[in-house]
Amino acid sequence: MAKSSLQKLKELGQSVWLDDINREMLENGELIELIERDSVSGITSNPAIFEKAITDSTAYDDAISSLKKSNVPPIAIYETLALEDVRKAADLFYPVFERSKGRDGFVSLEVSPYLANDTEQSIQEGKRLWKELDRPNTLIKVPATEVGLPVIEQLIAEGINVNVTLIFSVLRYQQVVEAFLRGLEIRVKQNKPIDHIISVASFFLSRIDVMIDKQLDEQAAKSNDRRYLELRGQAAISSARIAYQYYRQWIQGERWQALSKLGANPQALLWASTGTKDKSYSDIKYVEALVAKDTVTTLPQETLEAYRDHGNPIVRIDQELQQTNQVPLDLKKMGIDLEVIGKQLETEGVEKFIKPFDKLLKSIEEWDGKGKK
Repeated sequence: MAKSSLQKLKELGQSVWLDDINREMLENGELIELIERDSVSGITSNPAIFEKAITDSTAYDDAISSLKKSNVPPIAIYETLALEDVRKAADLFYPVFERSKGRDGFVSLEVSPYLANDTEQSIQEGKRLWKELDRPNTLIKVPATEVGLPVIEQLIAEGINVNVTLIFSVLRYQQVVEAFLRGLEIRVKQNKPIDHIISVASFFLSRIDVMIDKQLDEQAAKSNDRRYLELRGQAAISSARIAYQYYRQWIQGERWQALSKLGANPQALLWASTGTKDKSYSDIKYVEALVAKDTVTTLPQETLEAYRDHGNPIVRIDQELQQTNQVPLDLKKMGIDLEVIGKQLETEGVEKFIKPFDKLLKSIEEWDGKGKK
């Protein structure tokens, strides 16, 4: 049987994770099929994904009814359901985890978005969720905000696997790497092992282009200058490729080499927000351009199916590097600063998790026991 395009990505050194989770896929064999057919080797989740899974499905009805009868509050009901799903998914991926010697086969669970502006509470939440999950192949998701950076450092120092989410700029990525390294170094000073800790840095893509393309379109309309339009759709991939160049730099540095000798695993770059939002672009734009060894690409169902159908797996991360490095400079000349855009997207990213979380908790609160939410 011919290998699928997704399997070929794995052979090129890139892990494919599904950006989705729901109870039905865990129970009906769909996830097992993705693991076996397409070499899918992990799952990412977030409050928006769980909101859709729980409110759009009847698979959770009995559990919600039972918990409601016991007067369990809505936020605790959500957490019970999410923990059950993540544990089940982690168990299904455990063979992948074992085959990869603990480097792949992970499932992520995010700290409450309500704690995004509270460092200490986020640390305690991360520690508690890690203990509740009780699976070595899980990751605690923490947003890469200024408030989140010390959370990342502390959780790593505690020996907890971390998926750093909502990275929208190269500068923020560099700060995330620093937090990761400091966390490991703290642990080394405490004479604690670091060889089991896994972390990924989730660099978001399509949302960058959506925001910048809008500004380019507006500037082109005002100035009647088509040079603005020539930069459409380039910001996200250029930023990601520059981040990968930085990845290659820090893993060659003395600081990392010292940690590596103690068994540390490098923090892999993970490409997130890979679904194409602008329909004038290829539906696999953010997958094709960023095939690279030692990275993870997370795909929503639609993008995964599109790549299986017409993906062409070739390592392209090093293509057009001169142009890649020029894009941020050209954008800045036109009044668009990628770091400023990144901070704005970061703030919006947290809000985009809070809104569906609010909606989910309200639907659970209004649950009437008759399959209506």
